[in-house]
Amino acid sequence: MNGLTRYRDEWFGNIRRDILAGMVGTFALIPEVIAFSFVAGVDPEVGLYASFVISVVIAFTGGRPGMISGAAGSVALVAAALVRGHGVQYLLAATLLAGLFQVVFGLLRLHVLMRYVSRSVRTGFVNALAILIFSAQVPHMLHVSWHTYAMIALGLVIIYGVPKFFTAIPSPLICIVVLSAVAAAIPMPLHTVADLGRLPDSLPHLVWPDVPFTGATLGIIAPYALAMATVGVLESMMTASVVDDITETHSNKRMECSGLGIANIAVGLFGGIAGCGMIGQTVGNLRYGGRGRLSTFVAGAFLLLLMVALRPWVAQVPVAALVAIMIMVSASTFSWSSLRDLVHHPRLSSTVMLLTVAVVVTTHDLAAGVVAGVLLNGVFFAFQVSKMLDITSICDPSGEVRTYVVTGQVFFASADSFTDAFDVRDSARTIHIDLRQAHFWDITAVGALENIVTKMRQNGMTVEVIGLNEASATLVNRHSSLDVAPT
Repeated sequence: MNGLTRYRDEWFGNIRRDILAGMVGTFALIPEVIAFSFVAGVDPEVGLYASFVISVVIAFTGGRPGMISGAAGSVALVAAALVRGHGVQYLLAATLLAGLFQVVFGLLRLHVLMRYVSRSVRTGFVNALAILIFSAQVPHMLHVSWHTYAMIALGLVIIYGVPKFFTAIPSPLICIVVLSAVAAAIPMPLHTVADLGRLPDSLPHLVWPDVPFTGATLGIIAPYALAMATVGVLESMMTASVVDDITETHSNKRMECSGLGIANIAVGLFGGIAGCGMIGQTVGNLRYGGRGRLSTFVAGAFLLLLMVALRPWVAQVPVAALVAIMIMVSASTFSWSSLRDLVHHPRLSSTVMLLTVAVVVTTHDLAAGVVAGVLLNGVFFAFQVSKMLDITSICDPSGEVRTYVVTGQVFFASADSFTDAFDVRDSARTIHIDLRQAHFWDITAVGALENIVTKMRQNGMTVEVIGLNEASATLVNRHSSLDVAPT
């Protein structure tokens, strides 16, 4: 399939389900985006405009069809400090710069760093996000009347029950319509979307950040822009990987990275806050059949339609309906099998998964959890590999010749064990270091070998290094005074 045919199929290969699933994604966006706007310290319309622009633009420029992007909490947490210290205009300037950084990330192919995110970290990321999605609904269920709980329960019955008999329309849409009708027909004390904050009442328009274009301004916004860009790319790449797993397809991570940058540049020009992929809304989109670019586009376009053209009706939608939808999304997002796997998977892998969850839930920062998980996973990996090093000492009957047979990987984590295995004051006069089954990875390993050989020669021994493979020999010869011939 050539590129043009594939791109056309991504737009028009699943039209009905993409449109309906995109509409569900819109309703899933509304409460989260408004909540994240408050986290960032901006009006809800700033986050809602951003989500509209990001979804529409990235539908064309992104590399992962079926993924919903918008104003996300991880980016909002980074932006909050900038808004508090300098105001919204500096946020818009930082958003533009963050988008530019992300385009550069794509051009430099920095998306390949995602290869170092293990399955344990991805599972922890997904589980933590499910917990955060559910916890975000808890405030809507506190200090409310019993009517709210009854409506949430009715919503969940509709969401899970209707698909058993009728699947033409996604059940969350039916939930919203039915609960809105019930609330209109039977007056009861319920919170509505209008209570969440001021909604947009006009179309977004082009703006330019009202900040002085000086080096001082750049010094203020650059650290925040880089953090926003990094967090946004990380969360989008993680979300794209989850979609890849669910749909059993591959995405263009480089295109997604650059496409997100282009979308965020557009967001900054339309007065919004930077955003990224939103895994909860994306899972909801996938659950109801959204697979193509059209579902992403509809999620943004329908959001604008709801917020502007249908604002009076949307304002009366019960928050209980949105809570029911997000509870469903939370339950669908969580990897329930990972609880069973805690017993069967290696202990270190389970520890990495649990740490990722703990850091994300504690900090409410998805990027912090992923970074912590990757670092711990790297430490565990280095520890495991370092234990695979084995060194055997063999001495001939005369006691004059000793051979050290090295098997395994020699690098920074195993270099001390490598050094400790050699006796530089050995009584044998001739030493053979057999490296045919070993590999040297870094200058720490090279330094350890050089130090051993140098000390043995200073103590009057004849030392011969044999069997080193070509890559290791090149590393040793380049970064030490030894002259080793490769096998």
